[in-house]
Amino acid sequence: MVLLGSPGIQLFNTFPRLGALLRLHRPVLSKIEEVRTILRTLLEAQRPPLPNGSPARSYVEALLQQGQDDPEDMFSEANVLACTLDMVMAGTETTAATLQWAVFLMVKHPHVQGRVQEELDRVLGPGQLPQPEDQRALPYTSAVLHEVQRYITLLPHVPRCTAADIQLGGYLLPKGTPVIPLLTSVLLDKTQWETPSQFNPNHFLDAKGCFMKRGAFLPFSTGRRVCVGESLARTELFLLFAGLLQQYHLLPPPGLSPADLDLRPAPAFTMRPPAQTLRVVPR
Repeated sequence: MVLLGSPGIQLFNTFPRLGALLRLHRPVLSKIEEVRTILRTLLEAQRPPLPNGSPARSYVEALLQQGQDDPEDMFSEANVLACTLDMVMAGTETTAATLQWAVFLMVKHPHVQGRVQEELDRVLGPGQLPQPEDQRALPYTSAVLHEVQRYITLLPHVPRCTAADIQLGGYLLPKGTPVIPLLTSVLLDKTQWETPSQFNPNHFLDAKGCFMKRGAFLPFSTGRRVCVGESLARTELFLLFAGLLQQYHLLPPPGLSPADLDLRPAPAFTMRPPAQTLRVVPR
């Protein structure tokens, strides 16, 4: 992900022909092939024929089961490998980085952390672990998680390409035109958010303190190419974040105050938080 955010790859995404001429994408392709090699080994370990009708125990097993009947079609080895690679790269990096940001922001804003913990204690109690269905009963916790995703703009630009000639804003975009939408245009829009440049969970709370959806909340993008793992990511983030704050206090390292924390993102394809040392203290 660090390579994908390098200046060379950004240049390649903006000017593909120039990038290809300068071979700016070669290091990324090399690393992707290393991951493919690892995944091929793991897939081969799952390769023995699976009993027909038996329930799949994993995502990969489900793909392999489908491929047994028609190995050269949609579930060919190449497609199964590509789907597994997508799951590994897109399904782990973004969720992990978002949780890192959530932890840093709780340390940076201890009053917000305290309100989340108060709500968790009041609604769940000390011995009950959070469950997916608890989200509705935890409006402030949900608001904080949504505000984390809005504030960090984790993946502000994902390159696309027009599949056909299209008119946009009075301009003709021929088929094959690279398009890089900027999600910051809505996630940090001054006309949509009261304090767009500040971390403010109240963006997602109404006057009664109930959680409210916002139309400009689009961290997973929108349309036909919206993130397919959105519902899974939301559940994972809630369970891990709520479970962590239920059990621990998140504090800055000795000698530093919350105001001393540097939250400028590190250069990468995703807006990752900088590497820092924090303290985790049991409650």
